[in-house]
Amino acid sequence: MPRTALRVRRWAAIAVLGGLLAGCGTGEADTGGPAVAPGSAGARTSTDVRPIEAATRITDAKGVTVSLPKPPEKIVCLVALCDDILVELGMTPTATNSQVLAHPKFLGEKKAAEIPVVPGGFLSPEVEAILSHRPDLVIGLADTHGKLAPALKGATTFWPVQPGSWQDSVDYLRDLAALTGRTEQGEKAEKTFRTRLAQAEKRKSDRTALIVYGSDENFGVATPESDVAAGLFPKISHYPWKSRGVDGSYSLEEILARDVDVLFVETLSFGAPDGKLSDKLAENPLWSRIPAVKNGKVIEVDSEVWAKGRGTRSLGVVLDEATAALR
Repeated sequence: MPRTALRVRRWAAIAVLGGLLAGCGTGEADTGGPAVAPGSAGARTSTDVRPIEAATRITDAKGVTVSLPKPPEKIVCLVALCDDILVELGMTPTATNSQVLAHPKFLGEKKAAEIPVVPGGFLSPEVEAILSHRPDLVIGLADTHGKLAPALKGATTFWPVQPGSWQDSVDYLRDLAALTGRTEQGEKAEKTFRTRLAQAEKRKSDRTALIVYGSDENFGVATPESDVAAGLFPKISHYPWKSRGVDGSYSLEEILARDVDVLFVETLSFGAPDGKLSDKLAENPLWSRIPAVKNGKVIEVDSEVWAKGRGTRSLGVVLDEATAALR
């Protein structure tokens, strides 16, 4: 797979750390059980939720310490995980560069349009624009927005996040709930997600699933080691896809050999949309031979939620849509 397509996923799905998230544990962090290998079904998800205590200082699961003089009220989101968490906590960002808020399970298009957009896009958000909102806290992706930290220092607090699994997403939810003092909302959101995942595990499908992403025929396969949403799939289906590193992916020939029953497609676009990825892949004669294609089980999903959201609300949408398709 060309490097350009991999770079697409790196910024659009925001799921790769240095090209890989291999080594990020996906064990049950709050149960005291051993970590399980990425991509394995692992232990059954616990629905127990530990109490969250309000705090002005936290150290997240990646070792980053955030200290604030008071609960933040004005938060600028440079990564969709931030928007996701705020909605779960009953808040909205002061400004954002994500489109996930327009999804009906979030704010919807009308309310989302009222949130100011940080110019510069995901890769290069403008520092002056960020600071013009006088934020108490700015949340961005560590390996993309970390370079902004020096420019923000002294004017606001910058929190670099780097989710590699759903457990990381839950930890970030808990941390922001503690910092904002919205502990009950945080506990409720975590409980809702854990319950949804546990229920999906009980109804695990024996069908083979696959998530592909891209903007043209140079598609990629989302693997549990490098994609938070894909990390859920070994728990709810047969998902035999493993990361091959930054320079490797799967061919249509290999996918055809795996007898994929249900195929989820994330179309990533730059600027104006230029068509669905599934339509472009259909130009390859091998595409029509895949069982999922033959049986009408190719589902184009919202990449803003599936690829970029990665918080408990987004992952809840993924679970709902995936389990319905896998029945």
